[in-house]
Amino acid sequence: MKIILEQEYIMNAEKTEIFEKVTKMLETQGFTIAAKDDTRPWGGFFVIDENQAQDFANQYFDGIDVESLKIGGKLSPKILLVAPNARLSWQYHHRRAEIWQVVEGTVGIKTSNTDEEGELKEYHPTDQIKLQQGERHRLIGLDGWGVVAEIWQHTDASHPSDEDDIVRVQDDFGR
Repeated sequence: MKIILEQEYIMNAEKTEIFEKVTKMLETQGFTIAAKDDTRPWGGFFVIDENQAQDFANQYFDGIDVESLKIGGKLSPKILLVAPNARLSWQYHHRRAEIWQVVEGTVGIKTSNTDEEGELKEYHPTDQIKLQQGERHRLIGLDGWGVVAEIWQHTDASHPSDEDDIVRVQDDFGR
């Protein structure tokens, strides 16, 4: 029991440290953090002010023109933090596509067009993946913390995607 408590303490300290580091990084880059969630069992995320989508794309996606990304007229930039050896749910979305680019660390990603998980592929800083609406996907922390920039491409202008637009096929945390 003592070893488990020590490991949990170390993990929480690492989580606090990485969230503080990313907060400072985003503030230094001039981004407004619209929301932050550090309570997710797999890590957490930062939501960046949508008015800064082009600045976010310039910083993390080699300056891609956000106008070319708009499907439903709206984009939502985020930063995901995934803990070592943690997995987000095997999921898909009805009202969004996503683009991810690894900022820091090495992460694993599985994708598939069916409910059966695809093979694990490793992604490193500057590697990018585009996820289509309805495509199943899972982000996985490997040896260290992974930091991933994400842009949600809302596909339904009249009903933009939100955190409720997650269809979990499998989840390690029983959600």
